[in-house]
Amino acid sequence: MPLALLALAVGAFGIGTTEFVMMGLLPEVADDLDISIPTAGHLVSAYALGVVIGAPLLAAVTARMPRRTVLIGLMALFVAGNALSAFAPAYDWLVAARFLSGLPHGAFFGVGAVVATSMVAPERKARSVSLMFLGLTMANVAGVPVATLMGQHLGWRATFLGVSTIGLAAMAALALLIPRGEAHAAAPPAGLRGELAALRSLPVWLALGTTVAGFGALFAAYSYITPMLTDAAGYADTSVTLLLALFGVGATVGNLLGGRLADHSMRRTLFGGLLSLAAVLALFPLLMSTAWSAALAVTLLGMAAFVTGSPLNLMVMEKASSAPSLASSANQAAFNLANAGGAWIGGLALAAGFGVTSPALVGAALAVLGLGVASVAYAVDRRRGAPLRARERVVAGHVPERAEAVRY
Repeated sequence: MPLALLALAVGAFGIGTTEFVMMGLLPEVADDLDISIPTAGHLVSAYALGVVIGAPLLAAVTARMPRRTVLIGLMALFVAGNALSAFAPAYDWLVAARFLSGLPHGAFFGVGAVVATSMVAPERKARSVSLMFLGLTMANVAGVPVATLMGQHLGWRATFLGVSTIGLAAMAALALLIPRGEAHAAAPPAGLRGELAALRSLPVWLALGTTVAGFGALFAAYSYITPMLTDAAGYADTSVTLLLALFGVGATVGNLLGGRLADHSMRRTLFGGLLSLAAVLALFPLLMSTAWSAALAVTLLGMAAFVTGSPLNLMVMEKASSAPSLASSANQAAFNLANAGGAWIGGLALAAGFGVTSPALVGAALAVLGLGVASVAYAVDRRRGAPLRARERVVAGHVPERAEAVRY
């Protein structure tokens, strides 16, 4: 695998850290700015809103720019947003800075996925994407706990200065490790109109729908994992951080495993991951009955969910082969919609009094829904691929550009 993937992983590590660390710093931020915890929670929403808006927007407006330049520029915007967060004089300024920090998130992963897949052989595409996302999963294992401890002992502003430093290191790595003038460093000449036209395809929207439903299943349960662990499994509040690190370990293993398996069969990996996620979530009420099985459940949840990460990203890119950067960036927006939507639906079950583990059952239903959407996408793909296979039999030895869609 190219060393340039390390630069993408460093950037992903910084982005993952700043995305999730705010959840652990809400008390410190609320006390310092003299606001309530619920009001401070809007800072999480501001970042997510920045991701949803910035992912397709920045990918579209940079469609004709060299991808190496785009990645460095996006990371510079990330550094600026986190530095402004560190020096924000008041709550409103911090909300604006968090929104700015979220803008480059989706576009970085979208363009980065295109660059990663262009640097490797076709049979290693999913693995290259998983190695980039390794930085994101490792952020949950190491970056977020360390950044949270830094914020608790040195102040929350020191945390965002530290994240800015990671962003600067990522910019240097991108500049040094991604070569100039290579084919993978230049964007295709489709332009903004060509990129937007690619999103009119039904298979693209079905792929995005699979992402929303599949990862909505994860966040329906994960958003309420703390009360499950404390109220159902009997863990103390002080143990939750260690258990969430287990989720990060599971996510890291699942991410690497999903990338390797998807290079052999994207469809089977995706379907198997969604089935595994539905099964783990359905068993959550039983697994949360004892301490050891609850720890196992958290690890399996991260593993099952992130097995689907690489195939979902690769599927969207292949369905929009003429505009992979925009489609992959839109998929990052879909991930964040899944975050918000899954947490909202899971909260409805909790508020209705169905029990502390009921959000996990909601998540299991969403995973089954994601499996249904993926099945429809596969049926549409087979129907559209039939004429292509007939042409392949006629033109011996010629492998058309859309052959990857048939492999799915």
